[in-house]
Amino acid sequence: MGDEKYYNELDVAVRVVHLACSLCRKVQDGLVSTNTDQVKSKDDDSLVTVADWSVQATVSWILSEIFGSQNVSIIAEEDVRTLSNAESAGLLDVVVSTVNECLAEAPKFGLKKPDRTLGSSQVLEAIKRCNSNGGPVGRHWVLDPVDGTLGFVRGDQYAVALAMIEDGQVVVGVLGCPNYPMRKEWLNYHHQHYRTMSKESLSPPLSWEEGCVMYTRKGSGEAWMQPLITGDGKLEWPNVAERIQVSSIDDPALATFCEPAERANSNHSFTAGLAHSVGLRNQPLRVYSMVKYAAIARGDAEIFMKFARAGYKEKIWDHAAGVLIIQEAGGVVTDAGGRPLDFSKGLYLEGLDRGIVACCGHSLHDKIIGAIFASWDSSNL
Repeated sequence: MGDEKYYNELDVAVRVVHLACSLCRKVQDGLVSTNTDQVKSKDDDSLVTVADWSVQATVSWILSEIFGSQNVSIIAEEDVRTLSNAESAGLLDVVVSTVNECLAEAPKFGLKKPDRTLGSSQVLEAIKRCNSNGGPVGRHWVLDPVDGTLGFVRGDQYAVALAMIEDGQVVVGVLGCPNYPMRKEWLNYHHQHYRTMSKESLSPPLSWEEGCVMYTRKGSGEAWMQPLITGDGKLEWPNVAERIQVSSIDDPALATFCEPAERANSNHSFTAGLAHSVGLRNQPLRVYSMVKYAAIARGDAEIFMKFARAGYKEKIWDHAAGVLIIQEAGGVVTDAGGRPLDFSKGLYLEGLDRGIVACCGHSLHDKIIGAIFASWDSSNL
């Protein structure tokens, strides 16, 4: 890999995301299917689960232990208010036991576990520590504990995303995709059959259960993918990794594009019209979460477009890890005006021109950006 810069940070980030994915799987298998109390509704109608808080606490605790809590600045999605309420005591208990159960497995991933069980105040403290606002100076970790909560709750696609930003630039990106199989062929099987069958009839787990973790460092010109290590000891750390690269397709007629499965904060009709005008013929791949970035990074799809509805601001934790992984895998990500995304302005992608366009290559990207300019004024946005 040549330059060893950020190697240690990336190594820790990959391990901690594997650990977080293991936690998410346990929660998804157990809590969400049996107990609706474990899912709270946030003010913005997106769902928050035990997994969100548990992952945030776990990642925060480990990063603070390794790099020193004084030195670690973490930007993350969840705040601690809901969990601190008296009526959330039962929920907090579940989070605390989930975190402790997860941290007990840390040595399997080459990480240190706590000397003694963490109490609720320590778990709340770890979550609360993720209160940074980022900005143009210094080093900030950016975490989305469970990206695509709706996908998570439905047993579909979701991601654990961890990135590191230094002086406004994303320099480390790790994306854990617990339900995104190592091979694209398994994905089709998953989507056709998984929803029509109950979990019980699917035991032992079939091959689509193999999730993956993708990761990269800025400037390495390489992005990698590992099969998910599960706590059941089926796969041991250290894990094998394979290099991933974007697709070489540059003809829109052959390209597949990803779009958000959620309609709430994106404009599907403009995207559909644009796809038609560029000549995209394939069925779009509609997936929850940053798994869309993963799909492009490893060549399962060629284009991802997201045009936010008026008033919606893109948050950096929804994009940082995925953007870097696509770029280092050979792809291009800009706003709809063709400009690089700016991660130096705090919690939001400020100054974003209309939306985000990610492509497997420059040629395809130029065609999409051209089509956006041509069709924007005539659309009803």
